[in-house]
Amino acid sequence: MSYAAKSSNVNLSLFSYVGFTFLGYFIIGLSLSVLPIFISKNLGFNLVIAGLVISLQYIATFFLRAYSGKIIDGKGPKPAVLFSMISFSVTGIFLISAYYFKLSPLISLGFLIITRLLTGCGEGMIGASPINWAIMALGEKHTAKIISYNGVACYGALAIGASSGVFIEQKFGLYGIGIISILIGILGYVFAKMKLNYTNSHTHDSQSFWKVLGKVSPFGICLALGGIGFASISTFITLYYNYFHWNNGALCLTVFGGLFVAGRLVFSNVINNFGGIKVAIACLLVETIGLLIISLATNSEMALLGAGVTGLGFSLIFPALGVVAIKSVSPSSQGSALAGYGLFIDLSLGVAGPLIGGVADIWGMSYIFPFSTVMVVIGLCVAYYLKTITGFNKSQI
Repeated sequence: MSYAAKSSNVNLSLFSYVGFTFLGYFIIGLSLSVLPIFISKNLGFNLVIAGLVISLQYIATFFLRAYSGKIIDGKGPKPAVLFSMISFSVTGIFLISAYYFKLSPLISLGFLIITRLLTGCGEGMIGASPINWAIMALGEKHTAKIISYNGVACYGALAIGASSGVFIEQKFGLYGIGIISILIGILGYVFAKMKLNYTNSHTHDSQSFWKVLGKVSPFGICLALGGIGFASISTFITLYYNYFHWNNGALCLTVFGGLFVAGRLVFSNVINNFGGIKVAIACLLVETIGLLIISLATNSEMALLGAGVTGLGFSLIFPALGVVAIKSVSPSSQGSALAGYGLFIDLSLGVAGPLIGGVADIWGMSYIFPFSTVMVVIGLCVAYYLKTITGFNKSQI
């Protein structure tokens, strides 16, 4: 079999695993752009409450990551994927309930809180599962590619889902988003049920999740700070556009996702060629520039450009640092390593909602992107520190 044919077979097999990531994050994206406006405009709550409700998803994800890592290392990734698809389907039921009780704000908000918690459970179980499933099926030599393509599926799905969610909500309300969430969750469950599960053959030397978490935390902290830029766009860009009376705020999410995907595809080999830490430094610098453009934007077009540059910069941060994080633990603990590493992006997104919402309420909407820029600059400093300190093998960085 030729190299091209082998590569094609690997890609097709890889897509069959990261497809679960796409389905899960498409469901997440459907409500991402519409819920902040629904909570603040339709239900009448302030931006801090809106940000807090959105962030509940990431808090639930935070607590499910450890459990998912344990399941992956012990029973394989398939059970985690099945659990996630059930969770995503059930979120649709509560979205429909929130829509029907929209004239009773507290009851509707209660259903939305349940929705966000269930969404977080689904994300916590789907976060590392397809990556580990693909690594077990295709081999560790494809790790960087698997993480990169999984990210394309993740953020591409968020971008497509966010734009689709705005359209669906305008036509059918949250009821339409709920129905689609139920159907896609069922579809993902059926496909996962049909695939072969893999289990870890080296469980005898596996480490506790908390010990693994300590090893990956330096890279996770850097990831968390870089994630603030993504959080500010994903959660508040539609409200930011509303504040300045600009149109098509959801388009920023599409452009962000498009440049994110382009960065993953065009620069897919740079991590292997230059090392994870160096790539992370370059990406954090580009993300900083993108957020500065949004901060200084005087019109929607300039903000759109900034969103694209931010997406390009954020594109390789997760896989660049993730490859280094995986190398810091034994093969038997890779599920826990990815789950623990992923905790930091959940923490970032969980804290960012109410934090940035508080910045907007206290100082004004125009301050949210300067604040996000400062956070990413701190992440850039952490990445540079990781590069300069001793104790990391040069082949890893």
